[in-house]
Amino acid sequence: MTNPPQTHPLVAKVLKAKPPIAELIGFEIEGIAEGHAVGLLQTGPQHYNPMGTVHGGILCDLADAAMGMAFASTCAVDDGFTTISLNINFFRPVWKSMLRAEARVTNRGKSVGYVECDVTNEDGKVVAKANSTCFVLPGIAQRREKS
Repeated sequence: MTNPPQTHPLVAKVLKAKPPIAELIGFEIEGIAEGHAVGLLQTGPQHYNPMGTVHGGILCDLADAAMGMAFASTCAVDDGFTTISLNINFFRPVWKSMLRAEARVTNRGKSVGYVECDVTNEDGKVVAKANSTCFVLPGIAQRREKS
């Protein structure tokens, strides 16, 4: 019998308490599993751009958070990571809606991974698709403790 993999400290931290960016924007991470994460955001006027629709940066933040948690769930306990590219395409405007960002790691190598995310509205329609490439920072937890 094998031991279950340890939960990455970043995943545990996010599941325990909202990170500051989540507090600022108002999203929450609904769940994190191996290579998968879901973020939720109830949008409203506080998220609107001057045209009266949700600002694209808000959608990007939600997708980025979900993708980051999905990737973190694939990292060794003492490893960290950084995003080396982030892309998002918008398909329809958003006003007041419950958004769902579902991210999944679609390719994971030793040092680089690729993550995709669909952002859907409360009707299940895709409003945006994002992707990111992440670079593993081996042993960053140990280096952080020494500095």
